[in-house]
Amino acid sequence: MKASQCFLIWIFSCSVIIFLLPNYVAAQKAHAATPVLRDGQRDFDFEIGTWKTNLTRRSRPLTGSNEWVQYEGTSVVTKVMGGRANLVELDVSGPPGRIEGLSLRLYNPEARQWSLNFSNIRSGTLTPPVIGEFKNGRGEFYGADTLNGRAILVRFVISDITLTSAKFEQAFSDDGGKTWEVNWIANDTRIKNERRF
Repeated sequence: MKASQCFLIWIFSCSVIIFLLPNYVAAQKAHAATPVLRDGQRDFDFEIGTWKTNLTRRSRPLTGSNEWVQYEGTSVVTKVMGGRANLVELDVSGPPGRIEGLSLRLYNPEARQWSLNFSNIRSGTLTPPVIGEFKNGRGEFYGADTLNGRAILVRFVISDITLTSAKFEQAFSDDGGKTWEVNWIANDTRIKNERRF
């Protein structure tokens, strides 16, 4: 092969690289800039089963009262709809009486978020949902509700998650989220010999 032919091949190769390189770099940047969306459908799998629940509840939220009451009992969490939803049956008792509640949690695959809907059996209705997701092992969920006729914000946090325990904390805000008052703290411990799904 002559030197002139080698030179032409080299020029052609460099031209192709120069022509294709910007497209390659742009494609790499676009790929790197596209966030990988996490599918949170299995976020609550850790909780499927039966749990011993120790609940501390503020007696009169957002009144300035710091009186707390204690309850003990169980929470039974069941996966439904192929894991895209679950039900929590809460049954706790203490000096102030008994709380029987049901929480329906639904996963929205488009938004990649959960809605948590609670009902105390005494009212027979679902509260407005709190909506959110898990990040770095912590679930945060927010919503709007009313308390004694006043509009409030609700924050529900799930933290300290292990295979055998988890913490659930609810707080209310009556100033648009500037400050939060915790009013519900539940510490759950998995009941031994309980089969996990």
